[in-house]
Amino acid sequence: MKISNSKRNDTICAIATPGGSSAISVIRVSGENSVDIVNKIFNPFKGPSFKNGSQRKMRFGAIYNENNLVDEVLAVSFFAPASYTGENSVEIYCHGSQFIRKEIMMLLFVNGARQADPGEFSLRAYLNGKMDLSQAEAVADLISSETLASHRVAINQMKGGFSKELSQMRASLLNLVSLMELELDFSEEDVQFADRAHLKTLLSEVKTHLENLIDSFALGNVIKNGVPVAIVGATNTGKSTLLNSILGEDRAIVSDIHGTTRDFIEDIVNINGTAFRFIDTAGIRNTDEKIEVLGIERTFEKIKKATVIVLMLDAERPEGFSDSIERIAKSISPTSQSLIIVINKADLYNYGDSLTDLTKLVESYTLNKDLKPVAILPLSAKSQVGISDLKLHIAASGEISNIPTDTILVTNVRHHQALILALDAIVRVEDGLLNNSPTDLLTQDIREAIIHLGEIVGEINTEEILGNIFSKFCIGK
Repeated sequence: MKISNSKRNDTICAIATPGGSSAISVIRVSGENSVDIVNKIFNPFKGPSFKNGSQRKMRFGAIYNENNLVDEVLAVSFFAPASYTGENSVEIYCHGSQFIRKEIMMLLFVNGARQADPGEFSLRAYLNGKMDLSQAEAVADLISSETLASHRVAINQMKGGFSKELSQMRASLLNLVSLMELELDFSEEDVQFADRAHLKTLLSEVKTHLENLIDSFALGNVIKNGVPVAIVGATNTGKSTLLNSILGEDRAIVSDIHGTTRDFIEDIVNINGTAFRFIDTAGIRNTDEKIEVLGIERTFEKIKKATVIVLMLDAERPEGFSDSIERIAKSISPTSQSLIIVINKADLYNYGDSLTDLTKLVESYTLNKDLKPVAILPLSAKSQVGISDLKLHIAASGEISNIPTDTILVTNVRHHQALILALDAIVRVEDGLLNNSPTDLLTQDIREAIIHLGEIVGEINTEEILGNIFSKFCIGK
């Protein structure tokens, strides 16, 4: 999205509700001429036009195309700066017919408005100082939130909790760097305006704060994108069938041919209020087939990043249990990852006298490898026997504790990268103080940290960054 001055000042409109037929649809209009444009097509049944009326008062009236009635609607006006965008704005509530929406949008176009770009309403809110950049990004997170935890994190960021912390750090660093630069103006007098002991204390506090925010990204990313659950195991054990059973749809291709899944497949399921991102991985086996080898390499990459690992064994191939367990033992971290072992095709097995024999066999192998799985569950992915128990164990293993409403969590990759760069600059300042580096080099690094913190809230930005961020918003927001 290119942000030109003309596009910042013209009048935009968009349908703010989802497509398809519905009871009610909302059409938003924003810009200097929005009220005048709507007045040309909207005739209130009682009272004067919006221009002469009080704002934020719902009006009932009709929209006509020449002499033909399009719809009877409700409309409300918001005059600058008391609106979402900080501009004159109008919202029209019409019936949810696709034809009606199209007719009203065409009338707005004819009278001087244009179709809004994705995220342009929020972009204007940012440009007009109604919110900073991190708050604007939180709007998109709030819209896409599907769990209580993700909703709380987005609400807190939208309220400005994250921005406030960053502003406090920037203000403290700005105050100190100003004093240090003042020293440069009086370098011949050999004076110090910035107390070095105070600077070291402040740097330590900022460093700790930045480290905590950076560390919070691990939890924040899980809340936003789902707890990663990797389904792993040898080829043809039923991993894809299990994924389809959990999702309730045929998401992955199922075949008796070994090595069918060449790459990972992901999808998200909400279990007991927590989003879990299930990853069906390529089956692990010894092979010379180049594409399959790449898929297996990616499987081990996904295992390292997963919070929960579901190791799938084939009840009809107990001779492969030991090898599968040995491979997984070398790939996981018992302290930071939960392992659940499932014995698939348990309804077809022909090993031993009972399912207990299979379970005991798996237990013996895990003890030899010093593994402590959360559970060992016989199940049938095809007939969906045992799937409910598996979901319960997955939910317990990846449960996210209740997050207080005031907790600050970093969920955005852009924020995370900027924080890392700011921390690097602060570390350089600390090293410079220990090595008695010149003041001008210290101030340069402090200013670099200030710049990276400012990039998060949008106090320092480029049109390319803004265009990239807001282009990912939905149209109408």
